[in-house]
Amino acid sequence: MPSLQDEIAELLTLPENGAGAPSIDAIESTLTDGYAKALALEAERLRIERRFAEVARDADEVTAHSVAVELAQLSDQLETADGELGRLRSLLHALHARARAARRLQS
Repeated sequence: MPSLQDEIAELLTLPENGAGAPSIDAIESTLTDGYAKALALEAERLRIERRFAEVARDADEVTAHSVAVELAQLSDQLETADGELGRLRSLLHALHARARAARRLQS
């Protein structure tokens, strides 16, 4: 099953009009799914950042090694979420432009 980012990339490779062009409904549905995914990624980033703060606040209650390990894991998670969110936003920006163009062609 293709990922949402793959679906968006595929839509962007299709012709803008004529045979094989995606419908405005398909584009808008994918945009909605993309925006929902972006919000979920932003929520995940906030959860990770909150956990960073908790670990730092409670650092004196656990070993330095366990703090370092958890901070490294959180850092990796945050980097992954940031990368995915950045790629998704870029694709959504391009798909949004495609939706505007499709609406202009329909009117």
